[in-house]
Amino acid sequence: MNRRTFRLTMLSTFFVLGMATLAFAEVDPTVAASGMKLFAAVVTAAGFGIGIAAFGTGIGQGIAIKGAVEGTARNPEASGKITVTMLIGLAMVESLCIYALVVALILLYAYPMAAPVAKMIGLPL
Repeated sequence: MNRRTFRLTMLSTFFVLGMATLAFAEVDPTVAASGMKLFAAVVTAAGFGIGIAAFGTGIGQGIAIKGAVEGTARNPEASGKITVTMLIGLAMVESLCIYALVVALILLYAYPMAAPVAKMIGLPL
């Protein structure tokens, strides 16, 4: 087994064990009926949304910078144009993460679907 497969196996094992702990945790009935379950789901969704967006934009920015550095190394005279184009591209990529942040903040503070979802699953809000 190579090192990458071993790391992936260990990460998957720890993830499954962590999820099992959450799955078998007892919930106080008063907390579950108070709408806290819905709030916990919203907070989790917002956190995962920002995490995935930051991960994706980080990879995209790394690839963009790699391409710009390679282009500058091949043609040093074009470094000004390459830099400007790279900065515009990085701003576009970063805007995706900012949009995810805005959506997460709307979910956390504006709570737009709280009443319909709570009504649908039978929770008082």
